[in-house]
This record gives sequence, structure tokens and C-alpha cells, in this order.
Amino acid sequence: MAVSSSSSLLLLFVLFAFAAAAPKDYILGGKPDAWKVPSSESDSLNKWAESVRFHIADHLLFTYEAGKDSVLQVSKEDYVSCNISNPIKKYNDGKTKVRFDRSGPYYYISGEKGHCEKGEKVTVVVISQRSPSVAPVSPASAPSPGGGVEGPAVAPSPTSSADVLQGGGVLMAMGVVASMWVF
Repeated sequence: MAVSSSSSLLLLFVLFAFAAAAPKDYILGGKPDAWKVPSSESDSLNKWAESVRFHIADHLLFTYEAGKDSVLQVSKEDYVSCNISNPIKKYNDGKTKVRFDRSGPYYYISGEKGHCEKGEKVTVVVISQRSPSVAPVSPASAPSPGGGVEGPAVAPSPTSSADVLQGGGVLMAMGVVASMWVF
């Protein structure tokens, strides 16, 4: 009986670990119509993005009216200056789904002239996948033209157990459970 309950526990742990590590889809701003000029500073998409822990392989979904707006992935400098002339990538299909393939900051601005200057932009920070034994790096902030802070420029280290599992601790944790099961 002990072997069967140990096997069940191991199976549950493995399923939980893989579920915690599975890529997630996030709707920008938590609602389908968020990619627009914000009505106030409190509606800034950066406030929402700072509250989400994005991981490598996650997706961010932008929805907007095709032909009337677009999404530009830009450099930090072009983000700060709202320069729409030199995008890294341009999306204009109305239902843009971007996949994060590295840790660090991603900068997005509206491709519609004048929208970025009115606040239609967002910085997304994808956390790095570090070992829990690595000391955290202090987040730096990018100054905005108005003197405020636009968002962290360095990805924070994982702090929750789910983040530790996501960051490569899954195999280590599975090894610990498996060794406990054997003995």
C-alpha cells in the first residue's frame, strides 16, 4: 500500500510541476479592448504588466481594430521617444499574439501616429529562468520623458514556488521526491 500511495503522490507532484511550468496566454490588460490610448494615467498598461509574472514561452494577446491601429515591438530608445519609424517587428492584423522567447524587457508601442505619446505603450518584463541559489539582481528603471518610471529594465528573479519550478527547479524537485519514494 505504501508503494501505491507513494506512486500516487509522485504522479500528482509531476503533474503539478508540469502544469506550473506550462506556457500561458495573457490578454493584454486582462481585457480584449485594452490596446488603445488610455483614458487616464491610472489606466496605464504598464501598471497591469508589472503585476504579471511573464515567463519564457508565454504569449501576450493584443486585440485592436485592424487598419486603425497596430503594435510595434521597438527598442528601449524608440519606446521612450515614441519613434514608430524603426520597429523590430510590426503587427497590424487586429489579433496579435506574441511569444516571449527570451528573458528581459520587451517594448511595445502603437504604430498609429500620436498614440504612443498619449500613453498607448507597454513594457513587458519576462523573468529569467535562474537557479534559486543565484542572488537576485536589483531591478533598474528606465526614466520616461516626463520623469516617471516606465518599468523595470532587468528581469526580477523568481520568488514564488511556482517560479522556482518554472526556472529549472522542476528536475531537482522531482529527483528529491523520487529519491524519497525509493527509500
